[in-house]
Order: sequence, then structure tokens, then C-alpha cells
Amino acid sequence: MSDVCRKIGMTEAYEEYRTLQMWESVVGEAISRVTSVEKIKEGELYVRVRNPSWRMELNFRKRDIVARLNKAIGYQMIRTIIFR
Repeated sequence: MSDVCRKIGMTEAYEEYRTLQMWESVVGEAISRVTSVEKIKEGELYVRVRNPSWRMELNFRKRDIVARLNKAIGYQMIRTIIFR
């Protein structure tokens, strides 16, 4: 699939899709249950959080989550996460 996307010039879109799909495996089931990934735009990952307590906790963990996501992707795609 990645070869097809690369040939038609959609590598970035494919990588963004792949990143959205790996959210649960990177953050774990507990965080995944209270969040939903919305989109990636210009290196910013937008994530909806179901309650303010979790939003505050995830803001404390933001750097770690960004590092783990980028490691799973294989390069520095995500600059920051915006929890809403």
C-alpha cells in the first residue's frame, strides 16, 4: 500500500492515516478509551478528550506521547499534540 501511495504522490496522507491507526497501540487501552484522534495538520495532532481531568493528565504526558508516536512512525512527523 505504501508503494502505491508513494507512486501517486500521497505518501504524507498515507503516513498520517497510519499514525491515526496506531494511536491505541502507542498510548494504551486506558487512554484510547477516553480519547479520539481527529486529524493531523502541519505536524499537529488533534485529539478529543472526553473529560477535563484526562485532558490535564495528557498535557503532562504530551512530550512522552509525541516521542513514542514518532518512534513508532519512524521519523519526526508529530511536533505537538493539541488536546481538546
